Amino acid sequence: MAENAQERTEKPTPKRIQQARERGQVPRSVELSAATVMLIGGASLYLLSGRLGSGLHALMRTFFTPDRDELFDDGRLVIALGDALMHSFLMCLPLFVLTVLAALAAPALIGGWNVSTKTLVPDLSRLNPLSGFKRMFSARSVVELGKAFAKFGVVAAAAAIFLRMHAGELLTLGSEPTSTAIGHAIELTGQAMLMLAAAIVIVAAVDVPWQLWQHLSKLRMTRQEIRDELKETEGSPEIKSRIRSVQQELARRRMMQEIPKADVVVVNPTHYSVALRYDERRMRAPVVVAKGVDAVALRIREIAAEHRVPIFEAPPLARALYRSVDIGAEIPASLYVAVAQVLTYVYQLRAARRTGEVPPVPPKIDPSIDQTRH
Repeated sequence: MAENAQERTEKPTPKRIQQARERGQVPRSVELSAATVMLIGGASLYLLSGRLGSGLHALMRTFFTPDRDELFDDGRLVIALGDALMHSFLMCLPLFVLTVLAALAAPALIGGWNVSTKTLVPDLSRLNPLSGFKRMFSARSVVELGKAFAKFGVVAAAAAIFLRMHAGELLTLGSEPTSTAIGHAIELTGQAMLMLAAAIVIVAAVDVPWQLWQHLSKLRMTRQEIRDELKETEGSPEIKSRIRSVQQELARRRMMQEIPKADVVVVNPTHYSVALRYDERRMRAPVVVAKGVDAVALRIREIAAEHRVPIFEAPPLARALYRSVDIGAEIPASLYVAVAQVLTYVYQLRAARRTGEVPPVPPKIDPSIDQTRH
């Protein structure tokens, strides 16, 4: 049993995953990042080929055919070179921006963005030759080697297909006018990147599930670690039990303080006691301010007697109120009639005592009210 308890068979908890993120341990797929960048880059080249081609051709005509005076003026040559670089940068800026955005967005597809300074701390264990030797012949290294061969094969096949499909266009680029050839070359480059990216996507489709599985496998926990984390997070069972008992005691004290404000306490002579309060100006219906069974019920009756709160004996109603209404909640509509009869009797009893009249007859509560579903 002790040996099994130490096996990492349990899924990582959210806390362990968060701690791993703080240490910089998140799932990453190089293949997915490469495929994303190549897809965006290739699509950008293909869509912007006409604009880039005409712009580069105009740039070549303008800055590669300087006047004789510019050739013999070093200052003007430096200015011309600066202008050429600036025009080139502005022309390629959309391509650069899209590629950078793709590079930033790729990590969000698996694992999300994560910044951790702990990854910058030197790890001397990586300098251990024995550990490095073990990593070389680990299952991860075998999988990475297989991925490399698979990636090479898929990319090589995609490249061969592309060259076979566009061999004629590649060979005729040299005979095309310069203004057309530049844009055509950029378009073919974009198509080539898109085809290679599609090939890498195939590798990424296998790599992403593998990286996710491997990441979770590294974070698997033993049952003892689960128990220790639960104890650390929520406290030991003894402390939790003590906290619950203290909370229950405080709630019971607050409940007992509300009993003197009640209008009536409905009781089942020995087991149930429910204190009700009603203020027609502030409440839509009577509210249960205290309830209890056995010893707590007895204490409610004692406090009610001390503060001259009327006690009405109605076992079915007491049981129904106790089971269906929480402390501080209004009574359900199904109990309106029975509670109204009790409150009316209490109000009439108070009036009779003040005036010295004959006390009213207590109402009879329907015994079946305890079986009513609330």
